Amino acid sequence: MLKYTFFILAMVGLMTQANGTRFTTEAQLDTRYLGEIADFWQRGEFAHFNGVENTRINYAAFLHKQENEGQQSKCLVISSGRTEAYLKYKELSFDLFSLGYNVFLIDHRGQGLSARSLENPHKGHVDNFQYYVDDLAHFIDNIVTPHCNQVDKAAKPYLLAHSMGGAIAARYLQVHPDSIQAAVLSSPMLGFNGGGMPDFIAQMLISTTTKLNQWFGDTPWYFLGQSDYAPGEFSKNSLVHSALRYQQLEQTYQDNPDIQLGGITVKWLTESIKALETIFANIDKITTPTIVMQSGADTIVKNQSQDDFCQQLHQLQPKSCPGGKPFVVNNAKHELFFESDIYRQPALSEAIAWFEQH
Repeated sequence: MLKYTFFILAMVGLMTQANGTRFTTEAQLDTRYLGEIADFWQRGEFAHFNGVENTRINYAAFLHKQENEGQQSKCLVISSGRTEAYLKYKELSFDLFSLGYNVFLIDHRGQGLSARSLENPHKGHVDNFQYYVDDLAHFIDNIVTPHCNQVDKAAKPYLLAHSMGGAIAARYLQVHPDSIQAAVLSSPMLGFNGGGMPDFIAQMLISTTTKLNQWFGDTPWYFLGQSDYAPGEFSKNSLVHSALRYQQLEQTYQDNPDIQLGGITVKWLTESIKALETIFANIDKITTPTIVMQSGADTIVKNQSQDDFCQQLHQLQPKSCPGGKPFVVNNAKHELFFESDIYRQPALSEAIAWFEQH
């Protein structure tokens, strides 16, 4: 039965390439999601490890069976964004697996199925941003890499990171410069979109709220305007143009209440700001070939910060951020991997081309 499943997945990959695209389309998604993708997901390995401060970190892995001695599969790690869970990444994991990658997904601490640190599980919180980075390092060193270098001892995994996961990935690449073959940062959180609010006012609000929380709060507060998880309306969403993919994502969160996550705490925000300052202060330490994919219509993160990052990184490492600029997907919203085909297909094609180049 297992060999038959692998045969089907291999045929799906070949037929997809023959039809001119290597990735699932919206036209295919309704039937494929409950068919081939559901079957594929059932054969994943789902487990956890203990991260920093003994925090439970959940993950998923999808491994190709090595039919022949000496056969080598490429390994790819997905570092997801804030509020995300690996359960959200079924379609993308299926597409990447069909291209021959072993796929590894981590639920960062405080979200997804991983342990939450506060009594209110909806609060997006972290005590120290570096904990995210250290968890990812443990995951790659102890769980991912052993599957990559069973044949080639020098084999290293690829890293595909989104939004907050992109900031985590950037810090990881700075601290562990020789651990990744090539990296793609999709809509990375390298700066916050303040919605037009002047920086000095934003800084004053953050500073004031932080002090008030320290003086009068027994537990981390939500930042101003943040609240518990609530279902969103497609017409008001800032994430994707695809109604189909948006509805599937919303259904995933409704079907799995444990992965629901609300807004950010003051502490999460201050820790993230410090992390971004550290990233820009240590760009020279990113020696892994790295590109940034930018969503042209992004209102979640600050695209100018991605431009600045690429310009500086390319000056220091000419093999990264070709031309000193991000790869821009014009008019796309924040979540490129869940966008309409017109945006998702070129984004994924660019990511795979970068990995294949390295």
